[in-house]
Amino acid sequence: MATPSTRISLIGLAKRLATDGLMTEREAVDASQVAAAKDMSLVAYLVEEGGLDAAQIALCASAEFGLPLFDLAAFDGELLGPHGVSDQIIRKHRALPLFRRGSRLFAAVSDPTDFRALDEIKFSSGFSTEAVLVPHDKLLALLARLLADQENQPLDDINDADLDALVVADEEPELGGNNVDVDDAPVVRYVNKLLLDAINRGASDLHFEPYEKRYRVRYRVDGLLREVAAPPPGLANRLSARIKVLARLDIAERRVPQDGRLKLKISRNRSVDLRVSTCPTLYGEKIVMRVLDGGAGMLKVEQLGFDPAQRELFEENLRKPYGMMLITGPTGSGKTMSLYAGLKELNQAGINISTAEDPVEIVMEGVNQVNVNVKAGLTFAAALRSFLRQDPDVILIGEIRDLETAEIAVKAAQTGHMVLATLHTNDAAQTITRLMNMGVPPYNVAAALNMVLAQRLARRLCTHCKKPMDLPRKGLLREGFSAEEIDAGLVIYEAVGCERCTDGYKGRIGIYEVLPISEEMRKLIVHESSPHEIAKQAKIEGIIDLPNAGLEKVREGITSLSEIRRIIKE
Repeated sequence: MATPSTRISLIGLAKRLATDGLMTEREAVDASQVAAAKDMSLVAYLVEEGGLDAAQIALCASAEFGLPLFDLAAFDGELLGPHGVSDQIIRKHRALPLFRRGSRLFAAVSDPTDFRALDEIKFSSGFSTEAVLVPHDKLLALLARLLADQENQPLDDINDADLDALVVADEEPELGGNNVDVDDAPVVRYVNKLLLDAINRGASDLHFEPYEKRYRVRYRVDGLLREVAAPPPGLANRLSARIKVLARLDIAERRVPQDGRLKLKISRNRSVDLRVSTCPTLYGEKIVMRVLDGGAGMLKVEQLGFDPAQRELFEENLRKPYGMMLITGPTGSGKTMSLYAGLKELNQAGINISTAEDPVEIVMEGVNQVNVNVKAGLTFAAALRSFLRQDPDVILIGEIRDLETAEIAVKAAQTGHMVLATLHTNDAAQTITRLMNMGVPPYNVAAALNMVLAQRLARRLCTHCKKPMDLPRKGLLREGFSAEEIDAGLVIYEAVGCERCTDGYKGRIGIYEVLPISEEMRKLIVHESSPHEIAKQAKIEGIIDLPNAGLEKVREGITSLSEIRRIIKE
């Protein structure tokens, strides 16, 4: 016979579980007492520590309290709407608001006696809250998935109430009395939305441009600028002031250019830096923001777009103990990305790597990175001299701009160091003569140089909407395709455009000319041969030049003929 204390303790769900034979009365009493001592719900304790079946407990609870039993397996978590309940409350009570009907909010719970959870949800949401019963294990699984997704939630899914906290500054400077307008909430929200939208679209740059009668905002996406907004011209000063506050610039100074940085969260565990440059124009300050996405620096060599032979040459020269590797191409052609993909291969505990850049765009752990500061006297040449006194194995130079930097780099390459650097020329052959035109003796160029890599970035065709291009045989021959491959059924594609891409393209891929310096090539360099003669020798050695590398990507259906014509001017 049960004791009075047992009869008093066995109420509600505990009594029902004992009545239905899922546990003895004594076990039910003990479980209730231990759960209370641990500040756990009885259901949570029985499932997580008691080993009882969550579905059977849910059936008992449904019968005891007359609540509907909801099947979470048939519920699409993507359909969850805004409910105004914080993640903190959801985690604390393990209760999930599911849907709303009128003024009633239905929340999934596994223990309907947890009135504190329902009360907090009601207070937080402002709606009358009703419980929907679900098995405890299914509820935990759904909560784990949803909360994990929110840890990596993209910015375009974050509601307006969260926008103000997205831009991070170490210490936002206080605004003076004359700049109260900068704190105008609509302007703050508008700037934040533009930044978020740029990240979501994959923009590399944002341009804020004031004119006499209009103001426009443009994004550079996949290498091309597109106008995305035209705010009222009267907002020009307030927009520029807001951006300058975020970048920690002097908002009172509008007469000279300024440079700064800011950090933008793109999820709760990832952020992107933006480099900000202002320039006074006739009608206000033009501001350009460069997106410095550190994730781009995590690309591997195999992701860059080399064909197998080019990749083998690139990696072979990376592994050499000393010498110089030059990467060339116009601004925005992906040179930094290629350099850092190479550094990623070299970045090991036994190798000392130092870089001098203007500015450092990709932060890489294990690499000693230096921001060039000409005003302070820290030039590329000064940084290189310092590196050579610090026992380097690999030196990266953001750009060789003058003879002094070139000479130090060449000497470092000749004295047992691997030097990676960039130059601005059109192709690999011109890079060699460019060094000599800067004043570096030909014999030093020939002795130091291991490889030259020229590159461009081509937009990828959208795989969802690209279509075969109808080009006559004469047109294909004129573009550089051979008669044999045309007769074999060559198919090339052109851009169309759909909702998943931008004008028929999505993403970019590298087009490369990889030129290793052979012995014959060194002889030509010593004799100060012209770029034409160097290119001729490269062709004899079987080196694929940029136009033919582009055609190969067209053959593979990766990009279009019009895109190759755009980026490679013969």
